[in-house]
Amino acid sequence: MDTPKETMDRILPKKKGLQKKHYIYIAIGLAMIVLIYMAFFTDRTSTYKVDKDKLIIETVIRDQFNDYITVTGTVEPISTIFLDAQEGGRVEEILIEEGSMVKKGDIILKLSNPDLHLAILDSEAQLAEKDNFLRNTQIAMEQDRIQIKRELLNLKYDIERKERNFNQNEILIKDKLISTEEYLRSKEDLEMAIQSRNLFVERERQDSLFRSVQVDILENNLQNMRRNLDLVRQRVENLNVRATVDGQLGLLVPEIGQSIQRGANMGQINVLTSFKVTAQIDEHYIDRVRTQLTATLDRQGSEFDLVVKRVYPEVRNGTFEIDMVFQDTVPDNIRTGQTYYISLQLGQPKESVLVPIGGFFQETGGQWIFVLDGDETFAVKRDISIGRKNPKYYEVLEGLQPGEKVIISGYETFGKNEKLVFKRSGNN
Repeated sequence: MDTPKETMDRILPKKKGLQKKHYIYIAIGLAMIVLIYMAFFTDRTSTYKVDKDKLIIETVIRDQFNDYITVTGTVEPISTIFLDAQEGGRVEEILIEEGSMVKKGDIILKLSNPDLHLAILDSEAQLAEKDNFLRNTQIAMEQDRIQIKRELLNLKYDIERKERNFNQNEILIKDKLISTEEYLRSKEDLEMAIQSRNLFVERERQDSLFRSVQVDILENNLQNMRRNLDLVRQRVENLNVRATVDGQLGLLVPEIGQSIQRGANMGQINVLTSFKVTAQIDEHYIDRVRTQLTATLDRQGSEFDLVVKRVYPEVRNGTFEIDMVFQDTVPDNIRTGQTYYISLQLGQPKESVLVPIGGFFQETGGQWIFVLDGDETFAVKRDISIGRKNPKYYEVLEGLQPGEKVIISGYETFGKNEKLVFKRSGNN
């Protein structure tokens, strides 16, 4: 009988065939082979199947790049004169309707203002009162002058009598035919008469000066009152609202019976000696648009030259405004408010690689595009650089060659795929 030790030391025979661990090694090896194949022999680019017939495909070309943009221009008069109420009042009559041609001085509408008529009556009454007072003053002064002449004449005669008496007494006193007292009294009477005349003359000079000043004041007051009256009458005349220039009455705000405040805008007159064209430009071009740039207006197959006259600095709702004027010829029968497509030149033509305008730009920003392969069975993503654009083309700075075909339609459904595989409509 064998001992236990002998049983434990017995060598077991090896099993024939593949064991479990061998299958594990085989699986690992096969996995490594697949990975190596995929790494070196398969295309790992993410792909997306698209219907080629639903795409817009264009060919890259080399041609003259015309640096321009197309904008919508609106015809406006070369200038507009606003009608402001110089005097407030009630609209009584409208003589000229909107759209009518007017001449300078034509009455457009009439206002009424009873207060102004009362002011005229009051001013006229005051003027008449002051004028009557001045005439009465002048008459009184004339009467005073006559009285003064009479007084001076009396004083002259009095001095002459007393002078004769004094001369006579001077002879008599030498012969001692009169007393010294009588002689001295005659002398004093003469001196008193002379002094009285001098005082009267001085007083009259002062009174005359005062009366002259008084008359001047009254006359100045009258002149001021006449001017005020003229101003009030002019205010009444301003109730007739007149055209200030020749032109077309483009807008008239008031209506019959409406009360108008002084200074209120009542309308405008369009000066039609010439026209201008205004346009709203995308703010993207604000650094490139300047005065003296040229443009063309296409009207019924004829082109008319324009030049940028003014660039407004304000940007509103993503746009800014420009004014353009005709350089030489103005189109016949052009009317205010008409709209036209305007080609605004931003630079000189230059030969460049061009790709047509398309919806792809919204997704790519002009940084990449899908380019078709030679047999046009698929398209791959390619980095590009785009410069300027016009209404038809983008200027390609790098990344594309003339003759290559690209997808220019929208990329919204392509996701982040880098390769597009084409399929036909109805086929998988």
